[in-house]
Amino acid sequence: MSTPRAEDLPTPPPHGGSVPTAPPSAGLPDPVPAGGAPAGAGPRPTLDTDRSDDGYRGWLKDAVRKVQADANRSADTHLLRFPLPDAWGVDLYLKDESTHPTGSLKHRLARSLFLYGLCNGWIRPDRPVIEASSGSTAVSEAYFAKLIGVPFIAVMPRTTSAEKCRLIEFHGGRCHFVDDPRTMYEESAALARDTGGHYMDQFTYAERATDWRGNNNIAESIYRQLERERYPEPAWIVATAGTGGTSATIARYVHYMQYDTRICVADPENSCFYEGWTTGNPEVTTDRSSRIEGIGRPRMEPSFLPGAVDRMMKVPDAASVAAVRALEDAIGRKAGGSTGTGLWSALKIVSEMVAAGRTGSVVTLLCDPGDRYLDKYYSDDWLAAQGLDIAPYRSAIATLFSTGRWP
Repeated sequence: MSTPRAEDLPTPPPHGGSVPTAPPSAGLPDPVPAGGAPAGAGPRPTLDTDRSDDGYRGWLKDAVRKVQADANRSADTHLLRFPLPDAWGVDLYLKDESTHPTGSLKHRLARSLFLYGLCNGWIRPDRPVIEASSGSTAVSEAYFAKLIGVPFIAVMPRTTSAEKCRLIEFHGGRCHFVDDPRTMYEESAALARDTGGHYMDQFTYAERATDWRGNNNIAESIYRQLERERYPEPAWIVATAGTGGTSATIARYVHYMQYDTRICVADPENSCFYEGWTTGNPEVTTDRSSRIEGIGRPRMEPSFLPGAVDRMMKVPDAASVAAVRALEDAIGRKAGGSTGTGLWSALKIVSEMVAAGRTGSVVTLLCDPGDRYLDKYYSDDWLAAQGLDIAPYRSAIATLFSTGRWP
């Protein structure tokens, strides 16, 4: 077969289009056999498809700039000191993530996920971003979607607090409810297929999207803020797990920086992380949804890294609520239930250090504000309807504060 002439080859389209793929009969040479080119065959043409799009690249640059500008405008979050007797020789801190523009720890995650999706070419102009979320991540993602001008749909359990739904809609998002939380993943993927949008999938990408080596991530911020404290390297950092991305980021940073800090993850009821971690079974599931919004999952999420964690605790939901009530008594701040889950575990670690005569510091997270949950964790009617009795746990915390011992 003779070498095709230039005029026989497809004409490249205008800039931004794609070169059409020629069928086998379009004058191109036959495929070269595995043993080499046939005798007398001329050079094969270079196939070339150019999908460059100046309009899209301009939009992408502007979208990335807007997301990065948000980070530049946002001051670092505070590290609050929880009052403990000085004689104990143990300091307890809460990293107050409720001061982010969207009011929760998930603002960091949403920013990272949007940058990840934009830079991977997954988020496109005018196409919706879809997320499976029990609330706070969806609030933050709705904010960033509005910032760059794309639609947002949150796929969430019907039991999500009314205030979180209001905040999602305030930022321009739409709530898509499911009755069974286990169907959120499939429903989100189906919506993405049907709309041509992008399923953000925080539960898979949370640990990948964040720069865990530094760049002002939450771990680096904690250590920088502790530099002038009497125990600048914490003995323990306590996190809670929704995606698992926060504990993964903190643990990786600790290991990378060669600190001796240990990582504890506190898990609520109706969540499978603790069982999966203790049994080493990543397939463990539960058929009930977590009452502590934002944490606890019905399956072991891909972003949760069991090998990076030193310790886990399974915290009763009533203890989580008792802890946020005690937090309000101590510092005058209401917080969400996930803060209580971490605080309960942190207080238990504090009591162990006091009992052993060890000095040092412990850090946990104030994840989001309590005004999102006034109809739940601060409602005695809701507690009664859920069958939760917080009195024994309130008593346990009071005993710790008065005696230094965990009852």
